[in-house]
Amino acid sequence: MALVPFPSARPGDDEDPEHEDSGSKMSFLEHLDELRKRLIYICWSLLAGCIVAYAFIPRIVDFIMKPMYLLIQTPGQSGAKLIYTSGPEPFMLWIKIGFIAGIFIASPLILYQVWKFIAPGLYSHEKKFAIPFVLMSTGFFVLGGLFSHYVAFPWTWQFFNSWGNDYMIFMPKIDDAFSMYTMMLLGMGLVFEMPTLVFFLARMGMVTGGFLLRHAKYALLIIVIVAAVVSPGTDAMSTIVFAVPMLALYAISIVVAYVFQKRRKPAVD
Repeated sequence: MALVPFPSARPGDDEDPEHEDSGSKMSFLEHLDELRKRLIYICWSLLAGCIVAYAFIPRIVDFIMKPMYLLIQTPGQSGAKLIYTSGPEPFMLWIKIGFIAGIFIASPLILYQVWKFIAPGLYSHEKKFAIPFVLMSTGFFVLGGLFSHYVAFPWTWQFFNSWGNDYMIFMPKIDDAFSMYTMMLLGMGLVFEMPTLVFFLARMGMVTGGFLLRHAKYALLIIVIVAAVVSPGTDAMSTIVFAVPMLALYAISIVVAYVFQKRRKPAVD
């Protein structure tokens, strides 16, 4: 008996649109090549951001370091300054500040490359969220940096300076001061990405607004523990400074999940 081949289905006849263009056909080596290409673009984007930052480096240095200097001035002890004990420290400070500023300037391009790496694994109807992803992730990253610069870091700096007395004066090294500033700046930037992460988890059907709301008490406990661990002080106010924005972000994430969560299709009898 002759074997009759089954007729091949035309593209799209019985194909589930949810699985259309899902990127599953890419091999492991193709994923590695794509990663290499995106990392190269990220490096070029970061280089461009650093060039722009170094063009304005005196203003950026003043923007970051002058508030530190002003916050360590105490009544009756004028003239306190940030110190350095190694010759290259001021020069390296300018290099580091330019690099950090370059990250923020280039963040839209960097996050776009992150999206381009993720996009091949998404369904075709999900790829239209490229612009919302770049805008949301960039906006919240910058917002986190601003919160750290204007709220979290000044409060922490004042807390350390409050221990000064007649026989002790707070005179921090510029390298130590900027290291703490950088960690808080980037840390807050990443923490503020919570709504963006929830947005995509909701679009993929992994979380819903109801799920986040039902588990809010557990989220509150985790947030307070994390805030207590990462805050530099041991007092309750230091924990509150870190916990309040995280709680606000969780509340925003619940709203984001409710608006953008995947809707269940009605069951067909």
